[in-house]
Amino acid sequence: MNPSNKEVGSNLVGKGVLLCLAAMLVFASQDAVTKILVQDMSVAQVVLVRYWVFALFAIVWVSRTSTIRHALRSVRPKLQVLRSILSIAEIAIFNLALRYLGLAESHSLMAAFPLMAIALAAPILGERVSMKSWLAVCVGFAGTLIILRPGLDVFKPESLIPLTAALCFACYHIVTRQVSSAGDGFHTNILYMALIGFVCATLFGVTAWRVPSMQEWMLLAVVSIMSVAAQLLLVKALEYAPASVLQPFNYSLLVFATIIGFLVFSELPDRWTIVGAGIVIASGLYVIYLQRTRE
Repeated sequence: MNPSNKEVGSNLVGKGVLLCLAAMLVFASQDAVTKILVQDMSVAQVVLVRYWVFALFAIVWVSRTSTIRHALRSVRPKLQVLRSILSIAEIAIFNLALRYLGLAESHSLMAAFPLMAIALAAPILGERVSMKSWLAVCVGFAGTLIILRPGLDVFKPESLIPLTAALCFACYHIVTRQVSSAGDGFHTNILYMALIGFVCATLFGVTAWRVPSMQEWMLLAVVSIMSVAAQLLLVKALEYAPASVLQPFNYSLLVFATIIGFLVFSELPDRWTIVGAGIVIASGLYVIYLQRTRE
């Protein structure tokens, strides 16, 4: 008896969700390794090695099904450059946050980026944002303030670092939507991001370069391979399930980061961080729900 199309579709979506969860686990593990590295090594050097590996991967990946020359033909090349700079800036700034903050706290604040993207979509893209979405954004930012607790003795200025990374990531998503709507495909997006990132990382990383120890070389190799593996898992997940279905599962990254932070670094977020993170995630999920119902 052959399975129905509905059952086959459900199985494929299930595979996509599992692959997305696997990608989030790899991302969280990658951040744990990065946290170890940036304690004694400059962020610029860590990002440099990551982008060298990423650029090699992107060139090989694009060459398999297309040509480099064809992939470099962008409808909006200036936006592609801006998008790539925002991507490497977000990675570098978040890596810096890992030097000073725990995994859970960093990811709790980083989780505000979808709300920032909604807030930016109205003035930049001219999108109509419903009152319910604006309310969810306001509630989410209230959750961020609970984590930060400005004006209180527990406030840490370092907490603004992951928030800056979240803002860069939100802007990256806005620009990505612009270049995608203009007609640039996956190969163009990934190649620009890899090559522009490679150039920027090299310019800043070479001046900070020091010869890593054998252990550091091993950790750099691990974090670079994890970065590529997580991207591949996400690409594969999107082949089985649409992005709108996978979006809520991206928040599992915070759960994995909290577990790994406890197991590896004995970190436990305080109750206000947990409450604030819960509010941010709930607001983000509600915004995703509103977007899906509108579609």
